[in-house]
Amino acid sequence: MTSQNPGIFRDFAESQNISFHEIDLHAGEQIPDLKNYDGLWVMGGSMNVWEKDKYPWLIDEKNAIREAIQDLKIPFLGICLGHQLVAEALGGRAERTENHEVGLFEIKPTKEGLNHPFLRDFKVSDKWVNVHLVEVTRPPKGAIILASSDRCVNHVMQISKNAFSCQFHPEACSHTLEGWMQIPGIPSALEDLLGKEGVDTFEREFENNLMENKRASHTLFKNWCELVFQ
Repeated sequence: MTSQNPGIFRDFAESQNISFHEIDLHAGEQIPDLKNYDGLWVMGGSMNVWEKDKYPWLIDEKNAIREAIQDLKIPFLGICLGHQLVAEALGGRAERTENHEVGLFEIKPTKEGLNHPFLRDFKVSDKWVNVHLVEVTRPPKGAIILASSDRCVNHVMQISKNAFSCQFHPEACSHTLEGWMQIPGIPSALEDLLGKEGVDTFEREFENNLMENKRASHTLFKNWCELVFQ
């Protein structure tokens, strides 16, 4: 759900014969009955978790996340905005940060994440795509922070037995950045943050990292599947 597509995770899912129903809430599509599904992914978007007056569907999305995790207990994966939404839906907090991350960054397992099966074969040397000015400052009660960066404490979180989320973008693929740059306001916002040369550097590093990202993302996807579909 939300307004960005599952990127390379679509390919990974299809290779495992996992079919999915993609819902674009920003385009006005409605949330289906989650009882008919075996899991829920909530992807990213350029909106903020608190902008419910501007994007009223955020209220329904938070309710759906709560239903999926607490009532139905189906597998869940949240990415970027999805990471922030699951925190807020379950009593945590996401807030704007001065330590924004736009570019590629190393993500390191915490003490709790070092031997966690979700991060099996997770290489600290890998760099992950980030575009966020908001971070989860208070995780939901009982959640475990599994990985952090130098700028963001909560980059990977386990919310329940079958529910996980990431602040970074493991789903990034060859058309992801192009799609982001077509969102009104994003190109100018990135240039304000990074400068023209910084945006050019980000685009170049993004392209150069695609093969490594595909390998690392497939590992993360496989780990999630093995954990939640046992």
